[in-house]
Amino acid sequence: MVRRNEWLLLSFTVATNLADAVTKVALPLLAVRITDQPAAIAAVAVLLTLPWLLTALHVGVLVDRLDRRRLMVAAEVARIAAIAVLLAALLAGLVGLPLLYAVALALGVAEVVALTAGASIVPAAVRRDRWQTVTARITAAEYLCNGFVGAPVGGFLVAAGFTLALGVTGAVYVAGVVLLLLLVGVFTPAPRERRPVGREIRDGLGFLLRNRLLRTMALLIAAMAGAWSAWLALIPAYAVAGPLGLDERRFGLLLTALGAGGVVGALLVGPVNRLLGRRWSMFADIVGSFALVAVPAVVTAAVPVGVAAFVAGMGGTMWTVNSRVIIQSAVPDGMLGRFNAASRLVGWGATPIAAGLAGVLAQTLGYRVAFGAFAVICALLVVPFLRIVTNDALAAAVATPEADARQPVAAA
Repeated sequence: MVRRNEWLLLSFTVATNLADAVTKVALPLLAVRITDQPAAIAAVAVLLTLPWLLTALHVGVLVDRLDRRRLMVAAEVARIAAIAVLLAALLAGLVGLPLLYAVALALGVAEVVALTAGASIVPAAVRRDRWQTVTARITAAEYLCNGFVGAPVGGFLVAAGFTLALGVTGAVYVAGVVLLLLLVGVFTPAPRERRPVGREIRDGLGFLLRNRLLRTMALLIAAMAGAWSAWLALIPAYAVAGPLGLDERRFGLLLTALGAGGVVGALLVGPVNRLLGRRWSMFADIVGSFALVAVPAVVTAAVPVGVAAFVAGMGGTMWTVNSRVIIQSAVPDGMLGRFNAASRLVGWGATPIAAGLAGVLAQTLGYRVAFGAFAVICALLVVPFLRIVTNDALAAAVATPEADARQPVAAA
């Protein structure tokens, strides 16, 4: 029997990540057409991620108070509005860097809401015995659509015209709203005593900081996400206006390597977990993140850069699937929004800083130094990972009975 909520969530993931992928190709390439300054181009990536630093904690409180599906719908509507404004300006010939930055910031805020609510809605929509399977499928869809399919589609759409690319993006976001409205279940957290927002934010941060494993995982992600952010901020200028000299279509194809690796990682995560254990499955992300930034620091050829991106995508998926299952198991439902917000603030809050730093380093000292600095950071992660992310710690986290009392609605 078809599991309705599972397929709706998967379809929503496919739709919105395809739209996100096109947007993340189109906005930097619009910036490339306006300026050739790496720092100015990297600023698009900075503003897309800055809301994780500025708004994540408050969004987490909302996710633990309000209907999570409604919050996701509101985020999609905000994305539609931002794309509509940019499309209208493009048709009128009025696109400049200030407008591009404003749209990037708006899309970044919507992403914080959508991803925080989306990460918290799965336990209410899917039976616990299906969490790892559904999480693996959703994660695979994210990588498939953001990279393997979305990046080349974005490149080809942009090559055909920015107007077409943005129009398709807006239409897909509309489809995402429809899919969310078809979900069946109760997606508002159980009623609880509401305290001042500041106190609830501290509760979420406190839960994260008191748990040694979850705290360490968030800090490791902060470093790896910083490396990914640096790569994503620099790669449009590096690949199109810089040493690689790719056109827009080949740039889109280069980005498919991340998605292809992500799909392979989603297929391998189960077998690798069984064969080597969850710990070594997650360790692949450190290896991949290092390769992602180390290779362009020493090589200026598209194929090795693409291979490194493939390895990074594979490791990233394996970490993501495992970490999401750990969080879903160890964190109470009424705390999921605040915990996910706190965890992502720590893990992703540094991404705009990393993107900005990468742009400055590239402009002042060159691409090799910019990529190389983040490669060194990734290499240093091996020690804390081996010391704290142990097999015993991971087994204890997954076995935590916090989630046992949840009563998700799994629609047939």
